[in-house]
Amino acid sequence: MTKVLSVGGSIIVPENPDTEFLTNFVNMVTEWLNADKSRKLILVAGGGAPARVYQNAYKDVAGKTGVNAQSDAADWIGIMATRINAQLLKACFGDFCKSDVVYDPTKDIEFEGQILVAAGWKPGFSTDNDAVLLGEKFNAETIVNLSNIEKVYTDDPRKNPDAKPLDTISWADFRKMVGDEWVPGKNCPFDPIASKKAESLGMKVICAGGKNIPNIKAILNDEEYIGTTIA
Repeated sequence: MTKVLSVGGSIIVPENPDTEFLTNFVNMVTEWLNADKSRKLILVAGGGAPARVYQNAYKDVAGKTGVNAQSDAADWIGIMATRINAQLLKACFGDFCKSDVVYDPTKDIEFEGQILVAAGWKPGFSTDNDAVLLGEKFNAETIVNLSNIEKVYTDDPRKNPDAKPLDTISWADFRKMVGDEWVPGKNCPFDPIASKKAESLGMKVICAGGKNIPNIKAILNDEEYIGTTIA
């Protein structure tokens, strides 16, 4: 049994590495894995604050020097941030994660131990898409997307006070909300490129708050949870 958790960078490194979250997350996950040695988890790390800080610095300098800011360049900066976050996750899980961090989800991958950690691959999409590709490779039917929001809303709640939280939403309706294009640093519940791929594979995506450790455990145990199911 393999499950995929896309761990948003905003959870791992909101400003600095969140050691309290990491401690609680590692303890919960290792306890869950020890309860059944057939269980396996794929963790895909996002970029978080380091990605935004460095991408914004690049855009600022480009604007002041007349350099034409390139989306690919901004994406690569974000990708490198996901890779240091992934190495942090791998190190925190010790012997549970025996394989190297995955940078290319399309290659042959040795999954030794009970945890596989992955990071960003290449420009054009976020780590959400890497999570979907790894889910396809390892026959996971559900991707759990952990971020700093508990549910998907009908609109951005920071801009629209009338935005309503959703328990469920169809892929068709969700994709109308997020569109079809990826912009580096784009803030949406699940990246448009990943959404298109997940829909084509018939995958289910659960969007949930990453700091709620008991809720993550409930999701792993297929119990009732707080979040939004996209299917």
